[in-house]
Amino acid sequence: MNFTMKMVAAGTLLACAGGAFAQKGETVKIAWLDPLSGLMAAVGTNQLKTWQFLAEEFSKKNTSGVKFEIIGIDNKLSPQETTSALRSAMDQGARYVVQGNGSGPALAIMDALEKHNSRNPGKEVVYLNYAAVDPDLTNSKCSYWHFRLDADTSMKMEAITTFMKDHPEVKKVYLINQNYSHGQQVSKYAKEMLKQKRPDVEIVGDDFAPLAQVRDFAPYIAKIKQSGADTVITGNWGSDLALLIKAANDAGLNNVNFYTYYGGVTGSPTAMGAAADKRVYMVSYSHLNMPGRIQQLVADYKKKFNDDMYTAAVYHGFTMLDAAFTKAGSTDPAKVAKVMEGMKFNSFNGEVEMRKSDHQLQQGLFITRWEKAGGKYPYDAENTGYTFVPVKYYEPYVSSTPTSCQMKRPS
Repeated sequence: MNFTMKMVAAGTLLACAGGAFAQKGETVKIAWLDPLSGLMAAVGTNQLKTWQFLAEEFSKKNTSGVKFEIIGIDNKLSPQETTSALRSAMDQGARYVVQGNGSGPALAIMDALEKHNSRNPGKEVVYLNYAAVDPDLTNSKCSYWHFRLDADTSMKMEAITTFMKDHPEVKKVYLINQNYSHGQQVSKYAKEMLKQKRPDVEIVGDDFAPLAQVRDFAPYIAKIKQSGADTVITGNWGSDLALLIKAANDAGLNNVNFYTYYGGVTGSPTAMGAAADKRVYMVSYSHLNMPGRIQQLVADYKKKFNDDMYTAAVYHGFTMLDAAFTKAGSTDPAKVAKVMEGMKFNSFNGEVEMRKSDHQLQQGLFITRWEKAGGKYPYDAENTGYTFVPVKYYEPYVSSTPTSCQMKRPS
């Protein structure tokens, strides 16, 4: 009996070991759907290169033994084009899709996958969202097949307003945002949270500009100047932030601090330059001078592309998939999605958790300030000699916001 039990135990261990590496040598195709044309093409190009670069790096060594392949498709920042791009990606064998620029395209992917996955059991597709931050995506519109790697708009505003609470020089705030869901949410949460934490602060402007259409922000800057604002809060990204800051510098608006979500994104560092020294803040889950393995990857990316690897959520994506493949013993999206729910894993910024209730990653946030690079923070952005230096860090529980998600899981 002893011998039999030992044989059974050994067989079980072998089966487990075999299952854990059943996917060894397999190529996992990941479809990237974001803009490669229009005003936001520079942002999309940088992020596609980041996915491709890290796919190559993670393919060299990972615990699950897989290879990663990125299929890049231009969605033209359009929900309709995104739906077509998703069909094309699935036709090419991709069962994982990643997207981040714009909540409209994000919703298009989520809606399409809800239908596809319910109608095609055994052919499910999972969506990793690395930058679309509308809170509704993990609240009223949450989906089992959607996992967000970035902190959402409300989480970032929680950190910004907690920081502002202790800064009495903030008295008059002007809000300027892109006129779509993310921008509208930035405005909404800024007003709500400032009222709670700093009821003495006056909102002196609340403007919206059409997404990726404005080429001259001088009229908006004139209104900010006229308002007497000492602080601007903006969720603008890409050309909409770079051109806004350029217009502010051109107008000599040098007595106003800017609090941004995306100050490190393509074009904005160059637009800021020395003129924005110590006047632009950014909220983010990372910065260019993060210690550890990612620091070397940022340097290697710079050497290869002469560009900045600022979308660190891509690192989250590969780390989480690798851990989930290993734990599930499979790359099957249905099995992997089940494992990723509630999963804790170590990424570049320590232990993070994919909250089970809504699939929103829980992670710490930094408030960083645009300053001259050097000392502990030598890596500069876009060869400007300046970088975002961390001035405050908030643990995950500080910036975590509640969810109203009523997750519908497959039977």
